[in-house]
Amino acid sequence: MSGAPQSAPHEAAVVIGGGIVGVCCALYLQRGGYEVTLVDPEAPGNSTAKWSCGQMAVSEVIPLSKPGILMKVPGWLMDQKGPLALRPGALPGILPWFLRFMASARHSKIVDIAQSMATLTHDVYTDYAPLLEICEDKALLGQRPVLELFDNPNAIERDKAHLELRQSLGFSYQRLNATEIADLEPALAGRFSHGLLFPDWRFISDTEGFIAALTGSFVSRGGRRVRSTAARIDESSGRATGVTLENGERIAACHVVVAAGTGSRRFFGQLGVNVPLEGVAGYQALLRNPGVEIRHSIIYADGGFCFTPMTRGLQIGGTIEFAGRDAKPNFKRAEIILEKAKRILPELRTDGIEFGVGYRPFLPDTKPVIDRSHRLQNVFMAFGHGQLGLTLGATTGKLIGDMVAGRATKQNLAPFSAYRFA
Repeated sequence: MSGAPQSAPHEAAVVIGGGIVGVCCALYLQRGGYEVTLVDPEAPGNSTAKWSCGQMAVSEVIPLSKPGILMKVPGWLMDQKGPLALRPGALPGILPWFLRFMASARHSKIVDIAQSMATLTHDVYTDYAPLLEICEDKALLGQRPVLELFDNPNAIERDKAHLELRQSLGFSYQRLNATEIADLEPALAGRFSHGLLFPDWRFISDTEGFIAALTGSFVSRGGRRVRSTAARIDESSGRATGVTLENGERIAACHVVVAAGTGSRRFFGQLGVNVPLEGVAGYQALLRNPGVEIRHSIIYADGGFCFTPMTRGLQIGGTIEFAGRDAKPNFKRAEIILEKAKRILPELRTDGIEFGVGYRPFLPDTKPVIDRSHRLQNVFMAFGHGQLGLTLGATTGKLIGDMVAGRATKQNLAPFSAYRFA
């Protein structure tokens, strides 16, 4: 597929949110011939996905509410050094969300969610291809698979049903022994004897640069990126007419896309939706000069975190926290990650360390919203991707492009309705 627009309606569109989902929506609208303005207060690349493990987790279709996780949650919440933490003050606000989350733990619900998510993740690389094709750097997306390592085989056996569910949906995995792990990751030789390899996963070694490169491609082809905050959607007679920025500037548009992650909440009243969207803090520690070579992105399952070799250093992260809305980051969570990482790799160098946090926009069933507003028919919604924003950015962008143009979408979008929580 070439980088040329597929049609030329010359209609104006505004995308609110310049993270990975927003920029992919903007690029696909631009390919459709729309004159697109992208609105975001941050610099390109400085978004939630910057502080992620950078994985294209195409088979990560099982919801977080799977029973194996639910059984661990009480212990994690009691242990502030565990991979999941809850600030006591956040409990009253998050309790309704947790009850919905637990309702997604039934086996039939898990299968239903996994099947729906797989319809999206099967097209990840195909949908990214035309967007990456027009970027100058052709190596933005690495080709190495992702590993998951365990302290013992019990966790693999406990998760066997979910691995088989993934396999039935067309995603493969390979069990690894000590020798195979050592061959793939010499730095971990003798430290792990049990693992999985996901051959269809990939990882991005510069998450910030990846988003910035896509944004640069959008701007170089005539797109406009405005560094500001959208204050409201302008409307008249049941349709959006544009967006007003915090400084009072108004951007007229025939179509509006809300793809602002947790920031999408401010528009729910205008959109006529009541979506239980929460920001879950994911912490990262970045070692500029780690002194250890890690070749793959590695999930350390029992520790609840990942190693990912980035161009800017070795990024170690994954621990998450329910902190409540507008709470300040608690970077002690990142220090906990580093402490655990040094138990595995004592030789890690921590000079030049940087801590970061990204607020993953989570819905209780871990499915995103990809939908059209019933109240404002020319406003489209693309948020709630949780830990799969980077993975599903291009697929979501393509779906939004099809919806705006009035084309039938390849996937059935009913499972991703904003109104499923009513």
